[in-house]
Amino acid sequence: MKRNQIIYIASALLIGCGICISCANRGIGPQGGPKDETPPVVLKSTPENGTLHFNAQRIEIQFDEYVQLEDVSNNVLMSPPQQQPPEIKSLGKKVRIDFKEPLQDSTTYTLDFGAAIVDNNERNPLSGFVYSFSTGDVIDSLEIYGTLLNAEDLNPISGITIGYHSNLEDSAFSTLPFCRIGRTDNYGEFSIKNIPPGTYRLYGLGEASRDYRYQPGDGVAFLDSLITPYINITTESDTIFRRDTLAADSSLIPDSIITSEYYYYEPSNLVLFYFQENKQKKYFQRALRDKAHCFTLYFAGAQDTLPQLKALRLPSDSLQQDSAWVDFTQYMLIDANPSNDTITYWLTDSAAIRMDTIRFEMTYLKSDSLYELYPQTDTIQAIYREPRLSDKARENKRKKEMSTPLAIDLKKQGTLEIYDTLMLTSATPLVRIEQDSLHLYQMVDTVRKKNAFQLQAADSSYRRFYIIFPMTQNCNYEFELDSAAAQDIYNKVNIRKKCSFNIRNIEEYASLKVILKDYDATAIIQLLDEKDTPVRTLKADPAGTTFMHLLPKKYYLRLFLDLNGDGKWTTGDWSKHQQPEPVYYCHKKLNLRANWDFEEQFDWKNIPILQQKPEEIKKDANPNKK
Repeated sequence: MKRNQIIYIASALLIGCGICISCANRGIGPQGGPKDETPPVVLKSTPENGTLHFNAQRIEIQFDEYVQLEDVSNNVLMSPPQQQPPEIKSLGKKVRIDFKEPLQDSTTYTLDFGAAIVDNNERNPLSGFVYSFSTGDVIDSLEIYGTLLNAEDLNPISGITIGYHSNLEDSAFSTLPFCRIGRTDNYGEFSIKNIPPGTYRLYGLGEASRDYRYQPGDGVAFLDSLITPYINITTESDTIFRRDTLAADSSLIPDSIITSEYYYYEPSNLVLFYFQENKQKKYFQRALRDKAHCFTLYFAGAQDTLPQLKALRLPSDSLQQDSAWVDFTQYMLIDANPSNDTITYWLTDSAAIRMDTIRFEMTYLKSDSLYELYPQTDTIQAIYREPRLSDKARENKRKKEMSTPLAIDLKKQGTLEIYDTLMLTSATPLVRIEQDSLHLYQMVDTVRKKNAFQLQAADSSYRRFYIIFPMTQNCNYEFELDSAAAQDIYNKVNIRKKCSFNIRNIEEYASLKVILKDYDATAIIQLLDEKDTPVRTLKADPAGTTFMHLLPKKYYLRLFLDLNGDGKWTTGDWSKHQQPEPVYYCHKKLNLRANWDFEEQFDWKNIPILQQKPEEIKKDANPNKK
């Protein structure tokens, strides 16, 4: 798709005969027939398109048929943007634009209607219609073109505002609206037109408020260098020949020379990398106690540390007797997820469990309006409401809970990959698990052979355990858990349980060695599945990075430069003028076959960034795009 507009001017130096140009009239076909696919046609505009010294408050555009408007807020783009957008309505065969705030002096304005104008019957859009005018002496005519990509995965993002500032200070991005704007399409491509001569800073901005100013938390992209729009003029000459009818061999002789000038708007190949800063608002969301013996705290945003809890007595007017109060913080186990934004507290004391209201003071780190963290102390109540039941129903419920065994999940049936680990998971924290009551058997023919293994806790709450053993490929196993092998903090024990599984044959796997054409010590290589999701991540090796034990299917490759050495991709930070860590894709799809060792050279430097990502895994990264 060619985006850069070309102005073509041709002049002819005639040597012999003249050049004849003819036109043909278009005939009128029969009525009826195929579906109407013709978009509306503009008949006239008042004031005229391209008006200078514009001073009207209203524009009316007349069409050859009845028209409708679709999704004006997203389709119509006014540049420079106004804080109070104009009112745009369809009235029969007209579109009316009424301005709600004054226009700037000596400024070129552009109304790009996108796909907003459609005919009344078939909804055929009038694409590419632009209305321009100037409140000054000239209509500025420079243009720039480029592409915006999501920095982490090089996907295009539609609907992102692209704008520039003539004020080159950093503060302009957050205090002033853009001078002129464009918007990215489904391919991430953008253009800004009617630009006056000058030097500018270019930005991408994803915002909800549409005030065209950066605020912490907005998605952002920025170009490190300044841009100076210009027109690039190239000249080409071509000779037109005619046959010499007088010559015996009917030879060709020069007839005319065509000199052509091509005007290209530059820069036309800008690339912006869009990212979300690591500035998520962090705050406490809620406390949930849907079971008497535990409660869970939920936070927005990852917490670097666990909150500090201090038990509080209930107010004096509470129905809960003070004599029943205990300091629950002395009788609890903490089970937090890796990001500490979901934390479950298991109560281990019966008196604490019986308290229907647990009241405590919690100190944690919260974000202020500038995303800076500060210690916040809140008073929280975790309340358990016993369901309203009859005495008989309550007694039946109690007996059922007492008779329900401890829930143990062995997390495996079927095939265990050679790189996986068998895991045992309990629904509640354990106080005891007897390894002598756990049995691992290897099936040799039809005979069970007992295998040694190690039991290793996977978390501090003792709910998850790894079962580690030397695997034999292409072999069947059984794992058994005797009755009462495990006991939880509420004295429940498990019933007998077992699972069967097999280890995949090594010949069913493939391996892949990735050689970087230009080795970089900071490179980290990711193997991706067909959904563009990493399945393996390894630090680049100068001799080649080898991914072992891969299931035979389709894969893709990308790498990022781990510039800060933390082992993971790091986003950018506008306040520090820090771009996201660079990401590159291998432009090939890799079809791996079982029992094969593959080798792939990853030429990440020499292929243009816009041509790297394979089309089959490329998609619009706009989260609102359906």
